[in-house]
Amino acid sequence: MKTTYKDELIKSMNYLAEKPDTIFVGQQTAYPGNPMSTTILDVPMEKMIETPVFEEVQMGMSTGLGMTNMCVVTFYPRWDFIICATNQLVNHVDKIGLMSQGNWGPNMIIRLGKGSDKPLDPGHQHRGNYINEFKSMCPNTKFWDIKNYS
Repeated sequence: MKTTYKDELIKSMNYLAEKPDTIFVGQQTAYPGNPMSTTILDVPMEKMIETPVFEEVQMGMSTGLGMTNMCVVTFYPRWDFIICATNQLVNHVDKIGLMSQGNWGPNMIIRLGKGSDKPLDPGHQHRGNYINEFKSMCPNTKFWDIKNYS
């Protein structure tokens, strides 16, 4: 039986949700509204922090929570939205291990998506893929470009 990309995302999010120290942060996490929210429907509501549209604050919150030994999964619906959190990501998340001589580092997964090109085009401002740009700005951060090839 073939599993889909979405099935694997659901499985991994449910696995993380079983851990007592994992929390999910972001827009449309507790209250569904984007494709990412359909991958966390089985995650208990008490493990979610719903945020308004304030990407930089969200990244700062996630960093702080991640430094308290929480495992944070922070959601950004598209690459185009994480641009607003670039300051926190580049100057704090990526550099905190260096600034603390390896003693600190947020325990977090930044989950974001690339907007579709088809069948529905969300517009130029919602389909960017800036993985290479962010890799160059964040040399101390690991990035995975996971794609659905089905």
